[in-house]
Amino acid sequence: MATRTLEAGAAGHGAEPRGKRDDDGQATYLVAVAEGLWEEMERDERVFLLGEDIGVYGGAFKVTEGFIERFGAERVMDTPIVEETIVGMALGAAMEGFRPVAEFQYADFMSSGFDEITTALARYHYRSGVPAPVVLRAPSGGGVRASSFHSFNPEPWFAHSPGLKVMCPAFPTDAKGLIKSAIRDDNPCVFLEHKWIYRRVKEKVPEDPDFLIPIGKAEVKREGRDVTIVSYGMMVHHALDAAETLAQEGIDVEVIDLRSIVPLDTEAILASVAKTSRAVVLYESHRFLGVGAEVASVIAQEAFESLDAPVVRLAPPNVPVPFSPALEDAYLPQVTDIEDAVRKLSAW
Repeated sequence: MATRTLEAGAAGHGAEPRGKRDDDGQATYLVAVAEGLWEEMERDERVFLLGEDIGVYGGAFKVTEGFIERFGAERVMDTPIVEETIVGMALGAAMEGFRPVAEFQYADFMSSGFDEITTALARYHYRSGVPAPVVLRAPSGGGVRASSFHSFNPEPWFAHSPGLKVMCPAFPTDAKGLIKSAIRDDNPCVFLEHKWIYRRVKEKVPEDPDFLIPIGKAEVKREGRDVTIVSYGMMVHHALDAAETLAQEGIDVEVIDLRSIVPLDTEAILASVAKTSRAVVLYESHRFLGVGAEVASVIAQEAFESLDAPVVRLAPPNVPVPFSPALEDAYLPQVTDIEDAVRKLSAW
């Protein structure tokens, strides 16, 4: 298949994301995502970005700030506010051999492109045999007082659409490694970046341009022997905070970070539950039919003989995300809620 190349801009590297690390060389989650995008655009001229205000403005959260100066407007494309067109353009470009990365200003607005994502993009490779290397990026999640139109967690929608890979990393290193793996993957990938984490979490992120995190592999973020907490996104950080408090009470919690929702690393989940015999499934998508419902089902069905207590799910109710700080805190599982659930489970 003949492919057209997109030329890089003539500007220099002054705005390179690595220059935004702190004095200790640590990168925020936001900077880590930007580094991954930048490195893949440097590596492969077929990679280009498109989305609303991602050019001169640098995106709603400034992830792509400086990109248009380096790569030019042909590879950092500002689009109209029409999400279905953004997805359609990305799929068409992928069909012609490019590797587009499309940004949505907020994950909530992915619903405006839902038909293109689930009916066209997710099924195209299956129907035609032609790869569809498209990455759909979006900031998701609550905890930032952004109300019901800017706080949603849509990962269950896309987990229900065969053909899509879905990632929800919780740490800068994982975010960088997974965005690079997603761009190199020949399947369409949904990459959800939790905005509560964007500037709150920093760590030393690998600078190797070929550093990758495998899609579909969970990681043990904290070893433990008494209770397993399975989580992803912002809730991983809440789980780790709760685990530190519980350790002072003699309760040793293991924290599993799924990192990827599809494929789901059932092997890592079951290995942990086989060790601890107790499981809390903690997630931010709605409790009813959320990602944790599938995780809990896998544990109940495939690890039943290992369990010494029922599987516990902690997740928000099936209502819109409230704007009121007090109501949002009541809606989302808090660290104290996790601690209470683990205490009860460990005493079972």
